[in-house]
Amino acid sequence: MIIGYKTYLDLIPEYLEGKEVISSEMMKEVDRCRESLEIASQGRQVALVSGGDPGIYAMAGLVYEMAKESEFPCRIEIIPGLAAINSCAARLGAPLMHDFAAVSLSDLLTPWDVIEKRLKAAAEADFVTAIYNPKSKKRTEQIVRTREIFLTCRDPQTPVGIVTAATRENEKIVITTLDKMLDNEITMQSTLIIGNSQTYSWNDLMITPRGYKKKYEL
Repeated sequence: MIIGYKTYLDLIPEYLEGKEVISSEMMKEVDRCRESLEIASQGRQVALVSGGDPGIYAMAGLVYEMAKESEFPCRIEIIPGLAAINSCAARLGAPLMHDFAAVSLSDLLTPWDVIEKRLKAAAEADFVTAIYNPKSKKRTEQIVRTREIFLTCRDPQTPVGIVTAATRENEKIVITTLDKMLDNEITMQSTLIIGNSQTYSWNDLMITPRGYKKKYEL
């Protein structure tokens, strides 16, 4: 049995052949997890498909929370995947070579005042920062505020990478700067990586030094 969000299942048709499949729409995460646990408790093997890595902004946590509440008796196995932050970093060069943070701008499950506090902390601590869920049709001001926060701590010319639909057919990669990042198209499929104070651009790539040049002769 395979259960998942329809958009994700559409990306893996070769793995669905000959399988019993249950697909659902966005915002049905709880329903998918509940159905997966119920079917598995009947002794059947269930694969709950998640985008990216199931343990990063995805389904693993919810599955475990619901399993704990129901005292689920079966073994749960998490298969690691490639998170958006990894895919996007690879497309952009080497932006995550030093300490970094990831912040989702979606306030569906987290209050905006908490998100803003985390953004300020990441900016002030000079973390390279990955921004998940940066913008939607209804949620447009959060990314504007994010840029304002980082401009209080970073040079306007700080490199910013914008990767939309990483590794998919409609993938789009842009390397811009903090002051101009809002001039580019940003969607819910985009992930942004904002460099730290040492990040630089070279050959249409982003590089964040680890510190080797200060310690060794390169």
